[in-house]
Amino acid sequence: MTNATMALAEMAEKGPDVDMLRQMVQFMAQRMMDFDVESLCGAGYDEKSAERLNSRNGVRERAWETRAGRVELKIPKLRQGSYFPGFLEPRRTAEKALAAVIQEAYVHGVSTRSVDELVKAMGMSGISKSQVSRLCGELDERVGAFLNRPIEGDWPYLWIDATYVKTREAGSIVSVAVIVAVAVNTEGQRQVIGMKVGPSEAETFWTEFLRSLMRRGLRGVKLVISDAHLGLKAAAAKVLKATWQRCRVHFMRNALAYANKTQRRMVSATIATVFAQDSTEAAHQQWRSVADQLRAKLPKLGSFMDGAEHEVLSYMNFPRAHWLQIHSTNPLERLNAEIKRRTNVVGIFPNDAAVTRLVGAMLLEQNDEWSLNRRYMQLEGLQSLSDTAPTRLSAIQR
Repeated sequence: MTNATMALAEMAEKGPDVDMLRQMVQFMAQRMMDFDVESLCGAGYDEKSAERLNSRNGVRERAWETRAGRVELKIPKLRQGSYFPGFLEPRRTAEKALAAVIQEAYVHGVSTRSVDELVKAMGMSGISKSQVSRLCGELDERVGAFLNRPIEGDWPYLWIDATYVKTREAGSIVSVAVIVAVAVNTEGQRQVIGMKVGPSEAETFWTEFLRSLMRRGLRGVKLVISDAHLGLKAAAAKVLKATWQRCRVHFMRNALAYANKTQRRMVSATIATVFAQDSTEAAHQQWRSVADQLRAKLPKLGSFMDGAEHEVLSYMNFPRAHWLQIHSTNPLERLNAEIKRRTNVVGIFPNDAAVTRLVGAMLLEQNDEWSLNRRYMQLEGLQSLSDTAPTRLSAIQR
């Protein structure tokens, strides 16, 4: 360990010109592998010992993609048996799912030219249906366990959004909705709590989706944040009995559609004054003032604002410390962008199960990453929203 400590100290003395984080990850990973191999061999490198069980036989190089960047590792080889470090997965779950979906499309003869090229690039030209079925079965079991796991505790805030992908159905290409639900519990932790593929965003679909979350244990929802889906709004009121927050960002886009190109900057700046207010009462007062001000030149926009006031300002009835996160579906935007990036690689999915496999695997990995991050939301005010907290505050903090 003295040599290891000295090596780390020497590396630290190289100064700011070296990517310290990447070097440290590489150093520690290499040392972890050395310790593993020493344990398997029963002796250290080049150490003579009567208790030796095995010995090294060179190394094989492996590139490891980490958050610190690309790290080049030298994985020790053994004369007897094989060794692979536990912290290196042969392939991440989402990558396996992507490969499985492409394979399935290829085997069923529905792949496009771009998918054919990708199949060849990934070395999958000899894939059989039985191999695809086995890989898909393994992935479906893991993704299914994640998407159907019990939901415990209170979840005051629930974000729901949908994106669309293309699948084949009865010989035709159709668009299907991929619904993703993310929630924050009373400990301030964020999780992906559900995902569903369906033909449309009708109220019946939303109702069944929300009921499935309730059956898994979802409770304590006080605010549902989404775009202006009438079906979701009705389902949330019926199933969750929760307040609905219309996404502020989507509302602004809808509002700007009532103005011409030269008016949009003025409209955006004028409406923004509402959201700059410090209290709920002041925001509502400013909203009505702005609506009347815009009504003179843009009567349809004025009427639009009249109907959206309480939906867009719902978040102001909740703890002020949470306003930044709960006024829109922005917490889901990056997740949806990643879903689109992954699904665009496939193009047209062979069936709904393939969509669930790929998106579910991606969400599983994202959820694991979130669990390692710091608390997403401040605890201030969260306990006041809990139905099961020992002591509930009499008024919501602002």
